[in-house]
Amino acid sequence: MPRFAFAGAIGAALAYFFDPDNGRKRRKEAIKRAAKAFRQTGRKGQVIGAQAQGLKKKATHLKEQEKPQPDDVTLARKVESEIFRGADVPKGQINVNVEDGVVYLRGELEQPDLIEDLEAQARKVQGVLGVENLLHVPGEEAPAKAE
Repeated sequence: MPRFAFAGAIGAALAYFFDPDNGRKRRKEAIKRAAKAFRQTGRKGQVIGAQAQGLKKKATHLKEQEKPQPDDVTLARKVESEIFRGADVPKGQINVNVEDGVVYLRGELEQPDLIEDLEAQARKVQGVLGVENLLHVPGEEAPAKAE
């Protein structure tokens, strides 16, 4: 029984595509649709391949180990680079020292709000374990380093 159904389907397809009146037009349309489907499948394959490659890179990136803690000199330079970016920061009046990952900011500044901003910027630097803010405004006594 299935053979007869298959043979019947083949016969109907042949009659459809080789019809003397509309067969040529139907064959062209079928070829055009098949080519379009083939192109779309190729594009989808490229997109899926690119997504798979991106997922592989993400997984590899997540697997990477954390970078080791930078040494104190490197960390001090990173903090200086971050806090001295602004044009309004008086670079010659601030000292940045690092001991065991803890940043010490020392100096005298005219603007009290700038003192808090610099401390916040120093805390954002990757590798900073803590910030000891010893900055002060003129006329105030310099804060003492906590031992």
